[in-house]
Amino acid sequence: MTVGRVIRAASLLLALSCLQSTAQVAHLSDPSLQAADCVIPAKAGGGFALTCELARDALQAVRPLRPPLAQRYLPGGIGAVAFDRIATGELGGPGTLVAFSSGSLLNLAQGRFGPHPPSVVKWIAVLGTDYGVIAVHKNSPYKRLEDLVAALRQSPSRVVFGAGGSVGSQDWVKAALLVRAAGSEHRSMRFVSFEGGGDALNALQGRHVDVFAGDAAEALKAMDSGVSLRILAVLSENRLGGGLQGVPTAREQGVDIVWPTVRGLYISANTPDSVSDAWAKAFRDAMAAPGYSGLLGKFGLYPLSMTGAPLNLYVEQRLTEYRELAPELGLRLWKK
Repeated sequence: MTVGRVIRAASLLLALSCLQSTAQVAHLSDPSLQAADCVIPAKAGGGFALTCELARDALQAVRPLRPPLAQRYLPGGIGAVAFDRIATGELGGPGTLVAFSSGSLLNLAQGRFGPHPPSVVKWIAVLGTDYGVIAVHKNSPYKRLEDLVAALRQSPSRVVFGAGGSVGSQDWVKAALLVRAAGSEHRSMRFVSFEGGGDALNALQGRHVDVFAGDAAEALKAMDSGVSLRILAVLSENRLGGGLQGVPTAREQGVDIVWPTVRGLYISANTPDSVSDAWAKAFRDAMAAPGYSGLLGKFGLYPLSMTGAPLNLYVEQRLTEYRELAPELGLRLWKK
């Protein structure tokens, strides 16, 4: 084990011990919060899986007697299948949480989650924020973002993007914005759709695609597991620390793209208020614990905590912004 891994392991143990010290404060005895599961609406290896893993570890740390939050995969449409089943009552109950991201809100704003309004769910918590990245294979000829932009300017159809989601998804939007920033027509780009970031990163590792337009946390996790990546830019306002230490932003390289990706959880709107409020309180307690920042670092995320009214307002604002962005990229807003 390297010195760096020893230090990270020690830091994680310290973070968990700090979280556990608040257990008596955060303890919830509501039986409806027992034997719960967290639905991952994509395949393994992506950001939704990170969200459920973080939720499990955070709750288990502050409530050590509680059974761990189980993880359940339900891929399909990068969240569309899970949202539809929640809306129709095929999936749900007080013990069923579903992971969501900014990409989920983008799809919801376009009507890509079926004929269901946002009101069919309750937004429980945002646990942290991620940021978009532009990454290539470690042996790619694109050494800097400038190299990639030059190639896109010359011929966007020669560069193959790969990411989770189809046309109109948040990863597609990141790629489209990059092509537009290069002065080319984004409709000419080649984009290969995958059911989650994990599959897209595997394709990049195999050199089946040229560029990964995804999120930092899933890229860093892939790098830790041995995937050969080079992150050309992070789509944040300022440079970040942690695993992205030293990675330049797109903005400082002349490409004005900023794309934060929140990581959170929702539950069926049919859940009694007493239960959804208890879930929100459980996560508020977990996120307020001294060791929570350590858990965020473990999963490559950055601080952003919201529950209740502030979260509902945030969701409404993002939905409005995404509805305005979609027509700019030639995406139609589906009628409900």
